[in-house]
Amino acid sequence: MADIDDVTTALENAIAAVVYPNGTAQPSAIGVPAAIYPGWPTSSQLDADLRVLGSGGNGKIHITIFPRPHEKNTTRFPMQYTEHSYSPATLALSIAGQQVTISGGVSTPQNVVLIVSGQIYTYAVQACDTLPSIATALAQKIAGATAAGAVVTLPATARITAVRAGGSGTIIALTKQQQREFQITIWADTPAHRSAAAGAIDSALSPIIWLQLPDGSSGRLRYVQTLIDDVNQKASLYRRDLIYSVEYSTTNTITATQVVAVEQNNSLSMPDGTTEPLSTTYQ
Repeated sequence: MADIDDVTTALENAIAAVVYPNGTAQPSAIGVPAAIYPGWPTSSQLDADLRVLGSGGNGKIHITIFPRPHEKNTTRFPMQYTEHSYSPATLALSIAGQQVTISGGVSTPQNVVLIVSGQIYTYAVQACDTLPSIATALAQKIAGATAAGAVVTLPATARITAVRAGGSGTIIALTKQQQREFQITIWADTPAHRSAAAGAIDSALSPIIWLQLPDGSSGRLRYVQTLIDDVNQKASLYRRDLIYSVEYSTTNTITATQVVAVEQNNSLSMPDGTTEPLSTTYQ
């Protein structure tokens, strides 16, 4: 699920891709080394890095990402689960006369089902299973059925309606939405270094409409404002704050199995308005 740390990390990664497009082992694209991290700088470390950089040494500017306090609840969608990922069944079942043959590879989780004479017989495949053990497990559920190898043989009177294997996956739902401002601060030793970093970052972030988050969802990215602080220029500290808001969703992901059989209850409507059950069928 996406949370405030996921959004911070996504912004950090987006900024790092701008400053170090070829990786941190290569020179930065803004002409000055930079430390990029979430949170707020430690004064002693920031002062030391800027002082060394200003004297021509191996220092660096700092770029921090900090979530601002105010948050707005923007929840407006009903919670509804949709398919997120799917792993198809690796088993296959086939019918030949009164025999059902199981083939394919054994993996979990997946289910197999036989619909025989109006009844369903399911089996959840286990990690220790083999094709013969799956056939045996199914045969044990059906009166008069036998198993030999990967083949289940049913009685001559049995009516085989369908045989299936089903895979599994995950489903995801949006549980709530929220909007929060994030402060991207450039801490530099000179106005030129500050401008180089802020300009590159702002230019890269401003066209982004949807910020991709680690859980596969995305957040709506919007520019809010820019703040400039030269109060500490005597200490060779030049700061610029880029404020962006991100509206993102908190999600819940759960494991789900593929439907392999559908139960249908049939009833008869009587003249007096009551209903009488007729039968239950499986498809």
